[in-house]
Amino acid sequence: MKAQQINLRIPGPTPVPDEVLESMRAQMINHRGPDFKTLIDRVTDRLMKLFQTENELFVLTCSGTGAMEASIVNTLSPGDRVLALVIGAFGQRYSEIATAFGAEVSTITAPYGEAIDPEDVREALEADDSIKAVLVTHNETSTGVTNDLASISRIVDDEDRIMLVDAISSIGSIDLPVDAWRCDVVVTASQKGWMSPPGLAMASVSPRAWAAYREAAMPRYNWDFAKAKSYLENGQTPWTPALSTFYALDTGLEIMAKEGLPNIIERHAAVTRRAREGVRALGLSLLARDEVASNTVTAINKPEGIDVAELLKVVREDHNVVLAGGPGALAGKIFRIGHLGHVTEEDIDDVLTALGQALEKLGYQGGGPA
Repeated sequence: MKAQQINLRIPGPTPVPDEVLESMRAQMINHRGPDFKTLIDRVTDRLMKLFQTENELFVLTCSGTGAMEASIVNTLSPGDRVLALVIGAFGQRYSEIATAFGAEVSTITAPYGEAIDPEDVREALEADDSIKAVLVTHNETSTGVTNDLASISRIVDDEDRIMLVDAISSIGSIDLPVDAWRCDVVVTASQKGWMSPPGLAMASVSPRAWAAYREAAMPRYNWDFAKAKSYLENGQTPWTPALSTFYALDTGLEIMAKEGLPNIIERHAAVTRRAREGVRALGLSLLARDEVASNTVTAINKPEGIDVAELLKVVREDHNVVLAGGPGALAGKIFRIGHLGHVTEEDIDDVLTALGQALEKLGYQGGGPA
């Protein structure tokens, strides 16, 4: 008997369409040859359209964290003053990477479930003209919150600082017009909204970021954007690429091109509305207010009297639905539904049905968060 397919609803890795999986069966090719040049040129062109950018864009073989590190070491020097905007685990990670390479990092933080107030960013930059760069996570999957990047970027641009953006779980699913918002380095990863397996990360680099590159003195080798640029001019990557993931990403981007970016963005918004409405109908409450809530992941407060780990176990074992718990300090306090990339409203309906039956099995009587 064929096993029931798992409904994987975590913030990443995300489900991969059958045609994307099939594309990974292709044989290896010479990554220094003409076939790969055709592939990387096509992938880069499609990514630039979805990034809404004319900036140079590079595909790196690494996780999203590798691209975050690349954004820092290519634009900063030890001792540079950096402002990190932290609303959860991944904003904290960005701050920690900059600190590890010798930057002097100050932070603006928001409580879990809240976004950064752009006016706090303005005040911080006006008070300290030595701050060179602002690090911001556009969409924080640990808390299900999306920062107001349009407003933040306008302030950073007005103050003539560089802005490095972790858009790993947003771009390609949530609107982020890189050039219009004057974002200097924007990074993402294949296993998020791109309907592909893990293994590749992507980074766009603005002229202002290149100016910073020429002064940057942090150590870099594997992540050197100048190496990526010189090799891309010949249709190559500096190092051996994850070819099978390249094949997958190419197919995923073809699917996205057919759907069209406006439709993709609206689909994610519709799926999110279905998720939030359904969760509330079950008597549960959300960590984030609708005004700041993410369109790629929904964070749900712990149901009163229910152990989150046990709830996720029942949902998984009884219904083949896989949800995410809360990371770090939020462990046991929230759980999360990922809905980005290859996702439909019907997928969310299945999640809500499974969640409702699991709550009933565990004796949940309603009543909001613990």
